[in-house]
Amino acid sequence: MRDVRGAALVLALAASGPARAEGLIDVWREARAHDPVLAAADATRAGVHDLADQARAALRPQAGATAAAGRDRVSGAGQATRDGHDTNVSLAVSQVVFDAGLLSQARAARQNADGQDAAWRAAEQALALRVAAAYFDALLAADALATQQANEDAYALQASQSESRVAAGLAAQVDVEQARVYEALAHGSTTAARQALADARDAIGEITGRAPGALRPLRDELPLVAPQPADAEAWVSRALADNPAVAAARLGVEAAGSAVDVARAGHLPTLSAGLNFGRPTGAALYGDASGRLTTTAALTLQVPLFTGGATQARVHQAEHARAGAEDALESQRRAVARAARAAYGGTLAAIGQLRATRDAVASARRALAASRAGREAGNQTLNDVLLAIQVLGAAQDAYAQARHQLVLDRLQLLQAAGGLGEAELAAVDAWLE
Repeated sequence: MRDVRGAALVLALAASGPARAEGLIDVWREARAHDPVLAAADATRAGVHDLADQARAALRPQAGATAAAGRDRVSGAGQATRDGHDTNVSLAVSQVVFDAGLLSQARAARQNADGQDAAWRAAEQALALRVAAAYFDALLAADALATQQANEDAYALQASQSESRVAAGLAAQVDVEQARVYEALAHGSTTAARQALADARDAIGEITGRAPGALRPLRDELPLVAPQPADAEAWVSRALADNPAVAAARLGVEAAGSAVDVARAGHLPTLSAGLNFGRPTGAALYGDASGRLTTTAALTLQVPLFTGGATQARVHQAEHARAGAEDALESQRRAVARAARAAYGGTLAAIGQLRATRDAVASARRALAASRAGREAGNQTLNDVLLAIQVLGAAQDAYAQARHQLVLDRLQLLQAAGGLGEAELAAVDAWLE
């Protein structure tokens, strides 16, 4: 049965794919280069960094040039009409000396940019888990197809043997019909499993942008080692400290606090320095102004007196936004703590489940062999054999699910703890055949 499953798995995974089998790390690199979700997160991050650059630019020297040209005409009773023209070119340089609002705005923009960096790292780790889930879903679907095909073949063999026994007068026609019923039902399950495999492979293509080739399956023996440290709360502490989604939410609170400072700065005076150079040219109506260079240096102090309550309303709005950011941070912390505990417990449960289902497969194979031998000896019925085939298929499905779930639980634990990346996927890749 193992040989049949192995051959079916290879054929299923290699369907419409190149000769060289792809591993998890190959799919990950394709996904990292072409996944639109990660690309969108990267574009958002770049845009927020641009906003931070704009906020810093407001604190730096500003310079601008102005050129103006005009023509005047003056006429009056008893006077000749006079025309004149003038032009003016000026250069103005200014520098903020003190503006608490701009300083707080630059700080908030920097914190938002740092938060987007953390959000992008969270998106990258989420992609790593999505890739692993899609990859092992495809392997699990291929295992399920192999099991269903093996069951269908086994039922077909029993139907053929029953026909021979009926022809020899050793069995009734009902045995043939019963075996054919099981075979027909198994054929329907095989068809559904084949479609499920196609859909699972399409899920990989949705991430990478291309149809996957043959995929390397998990080897039989997996390391059944509990996560270290062997303490769920230690993993929770690590997750709260290192998870990038928590870091992004924490920086969001800091940025919201800086936004409150921006709003409060509306009550404070601002001071700026300016220097203006101007040179008018041309013939004006009231004399020649050409060639005179004027220089003006000034300190400008602006003191807000009353804005109709708008400044205080902006302060209240910013405070509400900060409270919302604090609530979002607490929600994220709770979600990450729960995810870490669930992944840790799930990994331990998967280890126990894998051992149990592995023993169940071995027992089911022995039971099927005994049922077939008993059928030949006449002390077992066809129904016993058909049921044993069904039990073996269910045990194999449970074993495949436990093997793949163990891998995903380990990766989910690493993601919750903020430590899932290419190195961790490469370690899992080493478990493939």
